[in-house]
This record gives sequence, C-alpha cells and structure tokens, in this order.
Amino acid sequence: MNVQPTRFENWGRTWILLCVALGVHVADEALTDFLGWWNPMVLAVRASVPWSPLPTFRFEFWLGMLAVAVAVLLSLSPFAYRGARWMRPLSQVFAIVMTINGFGHLSLSLYLGRPAPGVYSAPLLLVASFLLW
Repeated sequence: MNVQPTRFENWGRTWILLCVALGVHVADEALTDFLGWWNPMVLAVRASVPWSPLPTFRFEFWLGMLAVAVAVLLSLSPFAYRGARWMRPLSQVFAIVMTINGFGHLSLSLYLGRPAPGVYSAPLLLVASFLLW
C-alpha cells in the first residue's frame, strides 16, 4: 500500500535534510580550512573599519558552536513533523540564511578563481534550502 506523506511529514523531512546539509557543510568548512580564510579577512576588515563587529574564532570553539547549532536545529525536527506554527518563520529564516550561505561560498569561489572553503557542500545547502522554502 502506497501512502502519500502529509505536508507536515514532508516539512519534517526537508527540515532534517537542511540540518544534515548544514552538518555536511560545517565538516566541509572544517576540512578545507575555512578559518584560515575567515580570520585573516576579518583582521583586514578591522584594520580598515575598526568598529566592525565581525568576530575571529579559534577552531575548537567555532566547530563546537556549529555542532551545537546543528544539534539544536535537529532537535526541533519533531515540531516540523507536527506542523507547529512557530516553526514556519523559523524554517523560512533557516532556509534564507542557508541560501545566502550557499550562494556566498559559490560567489567567493568565482571571485577567488579557485574553490573557496565550504564550496563543495554549497550546492547541497542550496537544494535543501529550496526544498524547505
């Protein structure tokens, strides 16, 4: 018997897909030395714009905080499966931020003329974001 998933089941699945895509993206950034690009860029911006709020990170803190963020987002999956109303704006913000993130990595790669850290998983982020949207 072939049972069609409800729209909330689809929402839950696409929420999990985007969470997993974000986890893969974090691993991609960690393995391709994202902070080796990010921290020097932030220091250069601060030299020109001292009041810039951009932070620099130590690898352990950065990776730990992103792992916690992915875990928290995954822990919200049951609410997406149930169709909780408050998850709608959260899903939209999550999808928009990950779309910007994915396009940012692709754009940076075009600008640099070489693969930027995190670019390999950027298409996965974009597909998952569009599906959640």
